Amino acid sequence: MWHREPQERAGEPALRHRGRRGVRGVAPLAPGAAGPGIRTAVVSASKNCPRILEAAGLTGLFDARVDGNVATELGLSGKPAPDTFLEAARRLGVEPARAAVVEDALAGVEAGRAGNFGLVVGVAREADPAELEAHGADVVVADLGELAGG
Repeated sequence: MWHREPQERAGEPALRHRGRRGVRGVAPLAPGAAGPGIRTAVVSASKNCPRILEAAGLTGLFDARVDGNVATELGLSGKPAPDTFLEAARRLGVEPARAAVVEDALAGVEAGRAGNFGLVVGVAREADPAELEAHGADVVVADLGELAGG
């Protein structure tokens, strides 16, 4: 999840990734590369999220993490419910309407839309782009690198 501070332009993508598949393309979108004033959160259903981030060299790149452990602790519903994305926005101190969700699964796109996020980006890795749009994506990209101008 990405959020740009109020003095910056709204609507910047929010980062979300799922397991090892989701790590591809994240580095260009990491906070330092995303630009000043952009806070990020990683949202994952995996209880192994901390280990996955460490193995990928992404530990410490996010301002907040909402994973399977947090969801269990707080009793958050899984996708397509927006609960984990809403908790990430809360941890970043931003209203969902001023943040975006980047998601490669149909249920995650539905969750972003259900949470009333300002922008829902579908990443068409395995899902059909038309399906992502039908489930609520505002924009569909083939790879996260497209969001970083790649």
